[in-house]
Amino acid sequence: MKVLSAVAWPYTNGPRHIGHVAGFGVPSDVFSRYMRMAGHDVLMVSGTDEHGTPILVLADQEGLGVQEVVDKYNRVIVEDLTDLGLSYDLFTRTTTRNHYAVTQELFLGNLRNGYLIEQTTRTAVSPTTGRTLPDRYIEGTCPICGYKDARGDQCDNCGNQLDPTDLIDPRSKINGETPKFVDSKHFFLDLPALAEALQSWLDEVDSAGTWRPGVINFAKGIAQDMHPRAMTRDIDWGIPVPVDGWDDKRLYVWFDAVVGYLSAAIEWARRIGDPERWREWWNNPELKSYYFQGKDNITFHAQIWPAELLGYMGKGARGGEPGVYGDLQLPTEVVASGFLNLGAGQFSTSRGNVIYVKDVLERYGPDAIRYFICAAGPEQQDAPFTWEDFVQRNNSELVAGWGNLVNRTAAMIAKNFGEIPTPGALEPIDEALLAQVRAGFDTVGDLLVGQRQKAAIAEVMRLVREANKYVSDTEPFKLKGDDQRERLATVLHTLAQSVVDLNTMMAPFLPHSSNQVAAVFGIDDFMPMPRVDEVTDLDDEARSYPIITGDYSATPKWQSRDVILGTPIAKPTPIFAKLDPSVIEEENARLAGTCA
Repeated sequence: MKVLSAVAWPYTNGPRHIGHVAGFGVPSDVFSRYMRMAGHDVLMVSGTDEHGTPILVLADQEGLGVQEVVDKYNRVIVEDLTDLGLSYDLFTRTTTRNHYAVTQELFLGNLRNGYLIEQTTRTAVSPTTGRTLPDRYIEGTCPICGYKDARGDQCDNCGNQLDPTDLIDPRSKINGETPKFVDSKHFFLDLPALAEALQSWLDEVDSAGTWRPGVINFAKGIAQDMHPRAMTRDIDWGIPVPVDGWDDKRLYVWFDAVVGYLSAAIEWARRIGDPERWREWWNNPELKSYYFQGKDNITFHAQIWPAELLGYMGKGARGGEPGVYGDLQLPTEVVASGFLNLGAGQFSTSRGNVIYVKDVLERYGPDAIRYFICAAGPEQQDAPFTWEDFVQRNNSELVAGWGNLVNRTAAMIAKNFGEIPTPGALEPIDEALLAQVRAGFDTVGDLLVGQRQKAAIAEVMRLVREANKYVSDTEPFKLKGDDQRERLATVLHTLAQSVVDLNTMMAPFLPHSSNQVAAVFGIDDFMPMPRVDEVTDLDDEARSYPIITGDYSATPKWQSRDVILGTPIAKPTPIFAKLDPSVIEEENARLAGTCA
């Protein structure tokens, strides 16, 4: 089966914090790694989102050119996501000429079919700079529910879509000033003309029952009140509008960013030397596509992007014909997560209330934070991150649970045999553990397909506890003497088989340590990892940039693999590091200093 993992595009307005990767990064990688292990043909794509007014504001703040500032943070983000182990087939960027061309084709296809219409609207402008203010950079009181911090595109409290002119007492999020509203002509995506087709698609995915309840309910809610949305902006940084007489405007960043899922697939195909291969996913009616992001982006993935696709294909009320890209597939599922909050409050880069991915990776390694996100993250609702919980889960679950099982199993084998021993006849207690672990492949796999990663890793950890209980029940450390050597070999072989299989189940969640565990038991090059390549823009030899890519063809299968008798086993070193409780105080003090 062809599977598209469409991962939200991080914005190049600074380094990513752990709240970001809890929404789009780790969940998409766990899913993609599992689906490859299950034998599916996965294409995982994304990149950095680099257009819009906030980038202009940042460039001014840092005293850099606009291209310089996006180049700077593109590289920072690429390095962080690679170090985290996110297994992209291609992680690119929205300032490539390829992306420009694909986005303009989607725009022109919608225009040809009549789904982009010209209207004059009231546009918010900063009185001090004269720049257009993006909808999300205008806040005010919601006219519907009275929420004081509604944004210019939607109210997060009641979920209703808004325009900046709807807000009561609007203010600029950049500097607090009251925006000036001026008349400006723009192209609007005619959502009412696409409403019936959008509703039909939502009814179809709703009947399948696979979407998270909060996501499908939100998507159906916003579908009840659709009006045209402006898809161009009065700005000089972005993708040019490919229409004569529109040189002073650019495409709305949220029109172009979602096109990245398609443009990245096309760039990937071109880079592997098979330019039409992307069609095996996008033109394939059997495709399963999953869009990973935080809950604040549901509108753009459950309404704007499907509408762009439907309009391009001519499937709205005005009819029309597909463009050169043909019939394109709508999302199978929008996998939106809640927010990972910092204690009782939200992560906020502007307020310094933030923990950057790079800092956590440098101090604690990738799998400790990956484990926390998988086990305690914001899967279907907001979830808190505290250093107390992070240290507790690392020490009591990763170290004392999984790490202890791996180390004690390898240490006992190394001490008593030096290699994986040949077992004798299995007793019921041995067979029971092996049967439970083997059954885990189906149970955990079903949970991962259903986007229930917290329950999936909880099931793996339950099996880890069963294996640790097996050690306590069989007491191999008491099996001494020649008359008990065969029984000792059987127990240790049972443990080795269980650990190897549990490590396979752990691999999507904890790819880095799964390679270490596999090496302990004589398995090399277990879980493929991503890499950074420096490349030249396919359509502009003067430009170069880093991409994340990788060869994942050697991904292990999602199934039990027999341990090889006689495999040498050396005395192991701990896979996971126990954290001193002082870490909590140190990190809280560091955070307090940042926020001061």
